[in-house]
Amino acid sequence: MRIPAKVSIYVVLIAGAAMFALPFAWMVLTALRPLNQTLQQSHLWLPRRFEAPLEGRVQEVWPGPAVTEASVWALEQGAAQPVVLSEGSVRDGAWQPTAGAPLPVVILKRIPASVAAPWREISDLRGLTHDVVPDDAVRSQVVFRWENFPRAVRAMRHFPRYLANTLILCVLNVIGTVLSSAAVAYGFSRLEWRGRDHLFGLLLATMMIPFPVVMVPLYGLFRWLGWVGTLQPLWVGSFFASAFNVFLLRQFFRTIPKDLSEAARIDGCGEFRIFWQIILPLCRPALVVVALFTFLGAWNDFLGPLIYLTDEKDFTLALGLQAMKTSESGATEWHYLMAASTLVILPVITLFFVAQRSFIEGIALTGTKA
Repeated sequence: MRIPAKVSIYVVLIAGAAMFALPFAWMVLTALRPLNQTLQQSHLWLPRRFEAPLEGRVQEVWPGPAVTEASVWALEQGAAQPVVLSEGSVRDGAWQPTAGAPLPVVILKRIPASVAAPWREISDLRGLTHDVVPDDAVRSQVVFRWENFPRAVRAMRHFPRYLANTLILCVLNVIGTVLSSAAVAYGFSRLEWRGRDHLFGLLLATMMIPFPVVMVPLYGLFRWLGWVGTLQPLWVGSFFASAFNVFLLRQFFRTIPKDLSEAARIDGCGEFRIFWQIILPLCRPALVVVALFTFLGAWNDFLGPLIYLTDEKDFTLALGLQAMKTSESGATEWHYLMAASTLVILPVITLFFVAQRSFIEGIALTGTKA
């Protein structure tokens, strides 16, 4: 392959990776902002701290709209805060709106603004004090609000309990899925029995059934068993294997020479010992893939906990984020929500990079033999 073609491929791959990483980068940067910067119309990529003279001293402020024409800073009769009015619309102590009678105003400051020398409205962080100053009087610097992360943990009530519930479900699902899927895949790939291929085709057909189709019957079953409101519906099913994982492991098991199993049988090994001591150790990459997929599914699962869990003490991290979306004041504190979301995603990213080598190896080797 020529060098220009390779360079083009790398450029496309890097651009695609950057496109997928962009939402995560935006989430992390939002987690490092103050709340007012998460709600602004003109978005800033990096969190900033703005300072300007207000009430006779330089303090942290929030910048508002720019003023680019000669105006006045005036207080309308009965208004709580001053506003910027066009200089031509204020005459004889009254402001003339486009419609209606003139309104009395008190001119606090004249603003000699222009496009070349704009002014800017500012307010304190509580939004109680307002002023207008030359645009070059507003200073800014990049400041990352790392304190948002511990505050987000405190804002998500019972975070340690949510984390413990999520880890319990992940561990149980990984153990159940890996063991049951490997056992079923061994039976479909290494043992000869009548109707094996037909039953395997039927198993694969179940992959075409979407979860919403079986959601109501499953809920009825778990309700009859008295499991609704507990963690059991979220992990018991993993011990009954899943079609995709069985297919993945079966294809990998078929790549292992049968001579190994025959030699073990000659030495007196039973099927379980062959499966446990010979086949499974050779299938570590495929088992890592299944475990990783299962862990990701259990960690990010939202619909299952939403359906079956009723007590807040049993919530997972996904439900905790949903409960955190609305604060006690009724407004969403987006910077804390993004900080908590970042903390929830980081273990998944770390796990993927740690298991990346085995993951890629397992995907690459699966199905290399018919």
